[in-house]
Amino acid sequence: METAALPARPLLPRWSGWAVALLAFLILWKFGAGLVPWAFDYPRGWTVPAARWITGFTKWLLNEATFGLFTFAEFTRFIAAVIDFPYRIVLSLLSTGFLKGEGSAAVQITPPLSWVAVIVVFALVGLRAGGWRLAALVAACLGFIAVFGQWQSAMVTLASILVAVPLGVLGGGALGILAWRSPVFERAIRPVLDLMQTIPVFAYLVPILFLFGFGPTAAVVATLIYAMPPMTRITHLALTRVPGELTDLGRMVGCSRRQMLWRVMVPASMPALMVGVNQVIMLSLNMVIIASMIGAGGLGFDVLAALRRLDFGAGLEAGLAIVALAVALDRLSQAFAVSKAGTVATGNIVERHPYLAGALATILIAGLVGLVLPAVQSYPKAAELSTGRFWSDVVAWINVNFFDTIEAVKNAVLLNLLVPFKRFLLGLPWLGVAGLLGYAGWRLGGWRLAALVAVLAGLIAATGQWEKAMITVYLCGISVMFAMLIGVPIGILAAERERLWTVVRVVIDTLQTLPSFVYLMPAVMLFRVGDFTAMIAVVAYAVAPAIRYTVLGLQGVDPRLLEAGRAMGCTPRQILWRIKLRLAAPEILLGLNQTVMFALSMLVITALVGTRDLGQEVYIALTKADPGRGLVAGLAVAFIAIITDRLIHAGARAARARLGLEEGAA
Repeated sequence: METAALPARPLLPRWSGWAVALLAFLILWKFGAGLVPWAFDYPRGWTVPAARWITGFTKWLLNEATFGLFTFAEFTRFIAAVIDFPYRIVLSLLSTGFLKGEGSAAVQITPPLSWVAVIVVFALVGLRAGGWRLAALVAACLGFIAVFGQWQSAMVTLASILVAVPLGVLGGGALGILAWRSPVFERAIRPVLDLMQTIPVFAYLVPILFLFGFGPTAAVVATLIYAMPPMTRITHLALTRVPGELTDLGRMVGCSRRQMLWRVMVPASMPALMVGVNQVIMLSLNMVIIASMIGAGGLGFDVLAALRRLDFGAGLEAGLAIVALAVALDRLSQAFAVSKAGTVATGNIVERHPYLAGALATILIAGLVGLVLPAVQSYPKAAELSTGRFWSDVVAWINVNFFDTIEAVKNAVLLNLLVPFKRFLLGLPWLGVAGLLGYAGWRLGGWRLAALVAVLAGLIAATGQWEKAMITVYLCGISVMFAMLIGVPIGILAAERERLWTVVRVVIDTLQTLPSFVYLMPAVMLFRVGDFTAMIAVVAYAVAPAIRYTVLGLQGVDPRLLEAGRAMGCTPRQILWRIKLRLAAPEILLGLNQTVMFALSMLVITALVGTRDLGQEVYIALTKADPGRGLVAGLAVAFIAIITDRLIHAGARAARARLGLEEGAA
């Protein structure tokens, strides 16, 4: 009787490769400084002068480049003029009124739209998209902005959004359609989109300031570049996911290529495309503060000015006004994404377009009444409220009464955790780190991932950014660790309790819509400038995805597996640790990935509080209008983000395969 052949056992355990790689790394770290000093300090003679090349190329573009009939400088001025024209019209309607003349000699011909008219018009849009509840929410958000004295600044911000969003949707949609039509173009544009979404926002501002100058038009251009990639990705994804039955039907009825796109594919993809519109709106609002550094004005400028004065109350009120504007625009775009076309109305023009007629009538009536009653035209100053002084006093009270405790905690964390970890990372050999990352990529995703992460790590060293990159990694790593230690337990508690999750979701939604600069003000007022302050601000900003993805993973566990665990006599703790958390691990890993992305984006902002990392390089480049220096530092941050993203995603895929959560998993 023959016995069944047993599977061959590996000669070495699975972890033996890691053991060898770590041993080689430790040998290089401990004994390699004298033998191969260049593996620790990248030789200056080998440094790639990328910053000088980029700055020289930018100057050549601006001063010498020509397309025959026009120069590149004339081309940028044309783009600025094309964007400036609609912006000035919208700004005149919402904020300044139509003016005759320029500067201090300008004379107002007609006033801007009444605050009452703007609120009613947006409420009518909400009524059309989602009914009375949405209309009331939108009116309440805009009313909040008026009552707290932020109306004028909010209208300047809204003017930028109303211009940037349509241009971003059109540009991103067009690129998405091209990517859908041409696989070659899609493969070519994918790494560009990856870089655009991982390069710090400050880095966008440096070449834009250099090419377009200082002013609101340059800010709109920066917002466009920042907000277009999600629309491109979502457009391509939505078109590729249109059911084949619809395309087959279109061919059967004889649709041409253009008709197939605009009459079949785009209508079928409309809900997903509206999600892209929503993303463009949110990213544009996220950009308003940073764009204020190159002349955008509005609420972003108010927050930035409050940060410079360390006026937490004023900054918080301006930040909450941005949140209110974000909530109103977010809910409107979401409502349009799920709304369905109604029956075609008949009758006269008013009966066919009742909401438009109501909006025009409101604008006319409010404008006429506003000529007699100024309070209808502009919200009266006497009726404005402010809690800014209260919040500033709260922070000042905490600072006065708990100064010694705060300083003790700060110094303990600095001396026992931050400084040792920083010194540890700065002492690592760049060659060993690049090799270890390459090995991790090979084990998780094969030779392509290994080559990608190793080359990107090498490029950081080759451009002279290794030391600052390690400081960035140190701040990001510590902040992400604390964010996960806070976020994962909160997510575990919230996933089990629906009422608690409702409250937590409101809090993290608010945290994710608050401008990043708002987090810096209380941190600076309580802890002064430095790495500890940066860490506190980053943790507060990055904790939301850690909570959200933990809840998502735990709530997505198959209930049948939980029932099986209970039937086998598992205790609640065993069900949590041995079933729920194991099955939710891939989603928690993705939450870790998003937490890293949030932390990296916030670290560039914390350059304002005295960090000495890559973010500081980008900020210095912005102040000196040095596009090469800013882009090289920004690309180094992007490389760190791409390395982290690819490795964590590969790890999450491997975890899902081991757990049998993917088709084809063994």
